[in-house]
Amino acid sequence: MVVIAGKDKGKQGTILAVKADRVKVEGINIVTKHQKPNQMLGKEGGIVKQEAFLHISNVAIYNANTQKADRIAYQVNEDGKKERIYRSTGEVVATA
Repeated sequence: MVVIAGKDKGKQGTILAVKADRVKVEGINIVTKHQKPNQMLGKEGGIVKQEAFLHISNVAIYNANTQKADRIAYQVNEDGKKERIYRSTGEVVATA
């Protein structure tokens, strides 16, 4: 994924979590959190840096062939299965 808007515009990373209309991307939107110690969970207190969620409209899929952000379209192949394609090139998106 590539960030297309905001303070981290142009940076790339992989999606760690999805929550409703927000995504957490690895290494993007780093925030400083002041965490209290918790004896029950065995967590120490302190200042922790971690990724925060950002809105899904601020990220786009990265097309490695064009080396740019791209949009996705859907088409039905010869076998009758739906597949995702890049809008700019028409190539099939590789699934992970």
